[in-house]
Amino acid sequence: MTKRLLSLALIAIMAAMLIPASAEWTMYVYTDNGKSLNVRRDPMTGDNVIGSLKYGEAVSVRMTMANGWTVINWASGDGFVAYVQSRFLMEYKPAPKTPSTPAPEKKSSTPGSNTTFSAMNDEFKTAVRVSPYTVTARPARASGWVNLRWAPSLDAAVITTCPQGKELTVLAELKNWYQVEDVVTGMIGFISRSYVMRK
Repeated sequence: MTKRLLSLALIAIMAAMLIPASAEWTMYVYTDNGKSLNVRRDPMTGDNVIGSLKYGEAVSVRMTMANGWTVINWASGDGFVAYVQSRFLMEYKPAPKTPSTPAPEKKSSTPGSNTTFSAMNDEFKTAVRVSPYTVTARPARASGWVNLRWAPSLDAAVITTCPQGKELTVLAELKNWYQVEDVVTGMIGFISRSYVMRK
């Protein structure tokens, strides 16, 4: 581990310890495949796994970090905090994972193609900033989820997944997408208008 990474880890741990207990909240593990979530010693992937959390298990969260990691209480081993990837946590206990999985989204073009970027630009041109309001995720199936993407395109990478009923704040409206914020994690991305419902 480099000195810089060690410093960042120490700063994160110190910041987490300064947060009063009342600032902690509970979240639950939600993985796409229903498997366990790795708990890590440092906020990075690699050879630093110190344990795991089962799908649906409750987690005591101290803080979420801008780099996509969350600081959790972890009394096992030699430390009192540990790290998990924020995208695998949700606000309420998920339904048990069923063997079936949602059908993959249809893609209109090859990622990185000129057609993809052209369509994305056309979508961005329709963006209108609005007074924030709340919508909830509405997957095609109640046991499914809706993808939150980094850009308004089915070819854009998925930032996280939103289960049925997940609340999001709309920041901007596009022709086929909403730009939304997850107020719990602070993540901002784009979600298809077809799979959300205004509260």
